[in-house]
Amino acid sequence: MKRRTSSIILSLLLGSALAQTSSPLLLSLSLSQVKTVTAGGKTTEMLVPAKGNVPGDLLSQLVTAKNTSTKALKNVRIPLNVPKATFYVAPEKGIDGARAEYSIDGGKTFAPAPLKKKITVTENGKSVTREVEVKPSEYQAVRWTIPELAPGQTLKLGYRIQVK
Repeated sequence: MKRRTSSIILSLLLGSALAQTSSPLLLSLSLSQVKTVTAGGKTTEMLVPAKGNVPGDLLSQLVTAKNTSTKALKNVRIPLNVPKATFYVAPEKGIDGARAEYSIDGGKTFAPAPLKKKITVTENGKSVTREVEVKPSEYQAVRWTIPELAPGQTLKLGYRIQVK
């Protein structure tokens, strides 16, 4: 269990460190566990620090992007891999201002959801190629494109993942 959490956090930190190399774009990454709590008869979600995650835990992975320059940044692309010990669930709630694209080939290519792929199946003894929709749990990376990030502006982007 600890090894799984360590590998998730290590991959997040490495991705964040690489993305910040001499750029006016400051990126910070946070990983929180999503807990469901009931208070006063209402069920709500609460984000708590992610520690010792076990299979089935739902996590929120957020990237905070800040323009540290005095000029607007245009068409900023921020890619983030889905950690190997997890699978993608859904975009984080209440986050907008950027276009999200997804990858099923480790971040080589990206496209808007829903993604499609071709599979070959056998029907009546013949091989037939069909186009099918990719399940979000197969997404391996997400890339956001921010049309414009004003000087000093901060934007939060993120998604939910589940520990395998």
